[in-house]
Amino acid sequence: MFSLSAKKILAITSISLGTLVIVVWILWTKKEVPQPTVPPVVEKEVTATPKVEVIGTSVEGRKIESYSYGVGATHLVFVGGIHGGYEWNSVLVAYQLMDYLKANPTVVPKNLTITVVPSANPDAIFKVTNKEGRFASKDVSTDKIVLTNARFNAHEVDLNRNFDCKWKPKSTWQTKIVSAGTAPFSEPEAQAIRNLMIKQHPIAAVFWHSQANGVFASQCEAGILLETLSVMNVYAKASGYPAIKTFNAYQTTGASEDWLASINIPAITVELKTHETVEWEQNLAGIKALITYYGK
Repeated sequence: MFSLSAKKILAITSISLGTLVIVVWILWTKKEVPQPTVPPVVEKEVTATPKVEVIGTSVEGRKIESYSYGVGATHLVFVGGIHGGYEWNSVLVAYQLMDYLKANPTVVPKNLTITVVPSANPDAIFKVTNKEGRFASKDVSTDKIVLTNARFNAHEVDLNRNFDCKWKPKSTWQTKIVSAGTAPFSEPEAQAIRNLMIKQHPIAAVFWHSQANGVFASQCEAGILLETLSVMNVYAKASGYPAIKTFNAYQTTGASEDWLASINIPAITVELKTHETVEWEQNLAGIKALITYYGK
């Protein structure tokens, strides 16, 4: 029989207690530290409700609004009505696009935001409409809308001569000499378009006009941007309008599209065939082609 002395028992007990303390300490220090909870990434959904912004006001105080559809970081901009009542059908095309995007929100890819400015010259639209929205001035013998002086803003400035590309105080429209304002961007309507473009810096911009029947490239001192030619060809091929690199019917200065070329934003002018037709199916085909071209 073996017997343990009191000292040995005490030593063994001390070792055991010490071991237990060490084990407890190890387990405690290895206790799992709770990790912060990371919320799941929730993608924004494309909705039928556009984001509406007042981007400026006209000379007579009418709102100039933009309507944005989609949630993407890449912007594509469409502008109608810069020549107001003289080209009122360019406003209708823009509203047709807005109706289409509202009814078909999923056509906008997640990487894109499509912004529409339906009426960039509301005072000139008001010249040919009454408060009910019907055309107020008609030639009773032909039942056609009277468009005299409905092209200009309330300062009698041609807004598509008021942008900062080859600007001159006087410019031309057909055979007429027109006012281009007192300086580039002297007019509040041009300022509104400028500020929107600088803010969004779109991948491309489309301006609707009438009635030259074609898709025209923009250019300033450095010539036509290569991407502008691509945008022109994509829209023209899908829509059936002729693709035309240079507008040479008469000399123009201070055009909005050409100013965009000067700041490296591709822009095209889509000219409808007449001042009365909307040609929606043609334009929808061009719009869809651009969405596909820039969509992911």
